[in-house]
Amino acid sequence: MSNENLEKLENMENTEDVEKENHAEAEGTGCENCAQKTKERSGKEYKDMINRLSRIEGQIRGIKGMVEKDVYCTDILVQVAAVNAALNSFNRVLLANHIKTCVTQDIRDGKEETVDELIQTLKKLMK
Repeated sequence: MSNENLEKLENMENTEDVEKENHAEAEGTGCENCAQKTKERSGKEYKDMINRLSRIEGQIRGIKGMVEKDVYCTDILVQVAAVNAALNSFNRVLLANHIKTCVTQDIRDGKEETVDELIQTLKKLMK
């Protein structure tokens, strides 16, 4: 690995450390990026989500390896597109399940603010 690549890696690690510190400071103070709610998932749903994320994690590691081996740009771009497709698929499944369970139950319970929360989530997903 070249000195330039090592320097970039060190800078990335320093940035990640700062982000972790900022996140830790914000926890407990209503940080917008911190989940305040929780959801219990069935064993099957949990296992399916973890399996999907593990496959995506493996794809990301593969891309990292490609960059480290100086693989040609278009080959890397194709793999990045595959990861994006996998993440989009994960989002669709999670969103559908969220609507079928959390949103539906909250509406039944009279928590109409959940619809506004869903609208805000959809706006973020459609950027």
